[in-house]
Amino acid sequence: MVFHLQRTVAAVDERKVTLKDGQAIEADLVVIGIGVKPVTDLAEQAGIKTDNGICVNEFLETSVPKIFAAGDIARWPDLLTGDNIRVEHWVVAERQGQTAARNILSQRQRFDTAPFFWTSQYDFTLNYVGHAEKWDQLDLDGSLEQHNCKLSFRRGGRTLAVATVGRDRDSLEHELAMERAVQTSSGHRS
Repeated sequence: MVFHLQRTVAAVDERKVTLKDGQAIEADLVVIGIGVKPVTDLAEQAGIKTDNGICVNEFLETSVPKIFAAGDIARWPDLLTGDNIRVEHWVVAERQGQTAARNILSQRQRFDTAPFFWTSQYDFTLNYVGHAEKWDQLDLDGSLEQHNCKLSFRRGGRTLAVATVGRDRDSLEHELAMERAVQTSSGHRS
C-alpha cells in the first residue's frame, strides 16, 4: 500500500488514477478521503470571523460574544500544536457540541480533547490521533505492507499526531498521552 499525501487527483478511470502532476498510478481499488468545504456565508453576514470555517476560541465561542460553533465548521486553537484547526469527524463534533452546550450554560469549559478518527476497510484498520497539517519529520515503526505499523508526525521535535495500522493499543496509549498533554497545557486536570 502506498499513500500519496498532499497530491491532487485529476482523473480516475477503470484501471488507473491520474494525478494532477501527470503521474499515472495503476489501481484495482481506490479509497478516496474527501473533506468538506464549510459554508460560512451566514456567519460572515453576521460579522463572525471565519477562516476555512468559523473561528472560535478555546471555549468554542465565536468572535461575536455568546455565539458558539461546534463540529465540522468550527476552527479552534489546538492546545497541543498551537495551530488553529478544523477536524471533520463525528466524535470530535459530538464532544465539541457537549462542550459548547456547557459553555452556553456559562460553565466556561475549554475544549481540550485531542482529535482522533479511525476507519476500518475490510482487513485494514487505520487509527489517527492528534492533528498534523504540517510536519518536518515522519517516523515509521513497523511495516505498512504487513498492516502493522505506527507513523509519528513530528514538527520541531514534538509529536503532533500518530497514525497506526493494526496497533489499536498504541493508538489508545498515544490518545491518552495527548489528552493529558492538552489538559495539562490548558490547566484542566482530570
